[in-house]
Amino acid sequence: MDSPCAWLKATVTIPNALGLHARPAAQIAKTVQDADVNARLATAHETVDASSIIDILTLGCVKGSQVTLEVEKCGARSENALRRLVSLFENGFGEHS
Repeated sequence: MDSPCAWLKATVTIPNALGLHARPAAQIAKTVQDADVNARLATAHETVDASSIIDILTLGCVKGSQVTLEVEKCGARSENALRRLVSLFENGFGEHS
């Protein structure tokens, strides 16, 4: 069942040489869980729960892949959570490629 709330969205590119592997997936999931928001990660073919490391890994995103971050806009934390998620991608998840 779809929520009546809108979704904030941002499209980002995977910057890491190893793609979206376990460490970045864990950072995404932790950020979503800590923010206590509903969030999804979507490719052109699949959308998954962004609070689940396993779900994120099933996307199989390689370096250069584009994904869309979606955060349910039902509370004040939503915009901040989306900014923090985008920042993870922009900073390469703290990895040096």
